[in-house]
Amino acid sequence: MDRSKLYRRFHTLLIANRGEIAVRVIRTAKAMGLRTVAVYSEADRGALHVAMADEAVLLGPSRARDSYLNIERVIEAARRSGAEAIHPGYGFLSENADFAKACLDAGLIFVGPTAEMMQAMGSKSGSKLLMEKAGVPLVPGYHGEAQDDATLAKAAAKIGFPVLVKASAGGGGRGMRIVRKADELPASVESAKREAKAAFGDDRLLIEKLVQNPRHIEVQVIGDSHGNLLSLFERECTLQRRHQKVIEEAPSPTLNAAQRDAVCAAARKAAGAVSYVGAGTIEFVSDGKDVFFIEMNTRLQVEHPVTELITGVDLVEWQLLIASGEKLPMTQDQITLHGHAIEARVYAENPGKNFMPSVGTIRSWNIPEQAAGLRIDAGYRAGDTVSPHYDAMLAKLIAWAPTRDGAIDRLTHALSESDVRGVVTNIPFLTALVGHPAVRANVIDTGFIERELDHLTAAPKPPGDLEFAAAVAAVLQQEATAAGGVARSPWGAAGWMPVGRRQRVFTFRQGQGGEQKVGLHYGKGPVTLSVGGREIGFAVAPGLTRGIDVTLDGIKSHVQAIVEGHELYVRTRNGRFELHWVDPFGGDDEEQVGEDRIVAPLPGTVVAILAEVGAKLEKGAPILTLEVMKMEQTLRAPFAGVLKAIKCKVGDIVGEGVELAEIEPAGERP
Repeated sequence: MDRSKLYRRFHTLLIANRGEIAVRVIRTAKAMGLRTVAVYSEADRGALHVAMADEAVLLGPSRARDSYLNIERVIEAARRSGAEAIHPGYGFLSENADFAKACLDAGLIFVGPTAEMMQAMGSKSGSKLLMEKAGVPLVPGYHGEAQDDATLAKAAAKIGFPVLVKASAGGGGRGMRIVRKADELPASVESAKREAKAAFGDDRLLIEKLVQNPRHIEVQVIGDSHGNLLSLFERECTLQRRHQKVIEEAPSPTLNAAQRDAVCAAARKAAGAVSYVGAGTIEFVSDGKDVFFIEMNTRLQVEHPVTELITGVDLVEWQLLIASGEKLPMTQDQITLHGHAIEARVYAENPGKNFMPSVGTIRSWNIPEQAAGLRIDAGYRAGDTVSPHYDAMLAKLIAWAPTRDGAIDRLTHALSESDVRGVVTNIPFLTALVGHPAVRANVIDTGFIERELDHLTAAPKPPGDLEFAAAVAAVLQQEATAAGGVARSPWGAAGWMPVGRRQRVFTFRQGQGGEQKVGLHYGKGPVTLSVGGREIGFAVAPGLTRGIDVTLDGIKSHVQAIVEGHELYVRTRNGRFELHWVDPFGGDDEEQVGEDRIVAPLPGTVVAILAEVGAKLEKGAPILTLEVMKMEQTLRAPFAGVLKAIKCKVGDIVGEGVELAEIEPAGERP
């Protein structure tokens, strides 16, 4: 392709986004010779996408509404930087028709569909009406303009419970609620509207029949301004939680060749209804027999890399070609499917605490290097801060292989070698999920994660000899490093003696379990460890790569071990382990949190007070709702009692650990 003819309409691209999608767009744009401009908020001054761009413009305060969602400020940033085109990424303003029109009015090229196409297909309600006219099968539901409570209640009753309440303007599970009974509808509608307004600036809802045990299948489409419209096969995104995709793969292991052809043809028909231009995704839900249209996302999807890996197409490059007025470089017959790809989304969240988002500074970032068959799309690095103001996704690990089993194996291995410290992540959860036999066998539906949650978030198994040896090695290495040396052997840190024998005792604890004493014996003769009355030959040395080489009874193992105060993180061939080092000299006090107090688990905004002072509460009763990272988190009573005080009001912005309410227990607590 003669690239000298490309980009005759623009040479500088502003990326109106952040995180891994901004980094991903910058990489392709730079490879194609474009000058790149990043935008950032106060919270993102030191972010990776800011560092990577040729230029970066400050938008404003940390809150998205004051920065990334502020159309006027983004347009002004383009003007100040000399950008001629804007790529919106996904999320934020990517499906905002007003933004697309504002770009046009400002003389800027919007890398995406027109405002009219967004309005026709970006609205879940509007697109369903359009698909109905085009003959595309739909899930039974209400997609009307009337949004009053009575109309929505009547529509839900007509459809029949259970129903799905969904934000008309958004995606990613925000503003979405499953309602199983009529008396649950009012609260679900109120909460969904509030969340949709906060995430998308639009609180309109639709209601549709809940498809039981569904599979989620979507087709990547892309069209140019010359009338060419292609489909690039399908993806399966059935593994979800809270309607948020967790694992995505392409092609779908559910469809045969004939079904694949049919669903791709239906997707082209759906996009063709508006003569679609740009990259987009047609989403379907399957009940095992039929496939129903759900919605169209008029933007690039988070999971687009799996499509790129099975087709060899760079979708961002194609987006930029289309925006510069070029024809698509391939025809439908030239799009071929090769192998299988699977993607896992790494989030800063705690699966053991109902997937509560985690914020803080990333102290260490150990993710495998990109290699043949393994792609890493990351928006963070060591030293970066995970803010409560934005989505908690840190990175995506995408594996490709000739077969599905091979891709799963490669992804499993990559996850098993991934460690991010400083914030809590879902990496152990993803490792368990991808390794689940039912996932390998493709016996899943969108409710699979919820049903298997206890198994997927099970407490870690007890540590064994190798884990305790790794913990001892990590402590010794830290001590040697602190003294200005390198721990090449345990006796180098402990003080070798030509004669005699010395012993040092380490005490470790896992969670709330019992303590385990480990003895290190050194001096005259071989170095050994004693664990549970057994003495084992022991040696330690720095690994050729990150980590430590620990040798027990002549068997060398490469391990990861990190000491953070009295806490130790250990990863061995047996899994991941969190240990507490009971240091007899360093102090071992642990902060206790008063059980009567309800505190903010993370910084957030109080959006609802759900109980009155003086109310008698059962254990688990809702007290108030916080909006954290664009998602609502309801704080509940930890035990039965009386609500003694509410120490906040709706609209308050509260910091982590701030006391929000106080409960007086009723009788003895369990």
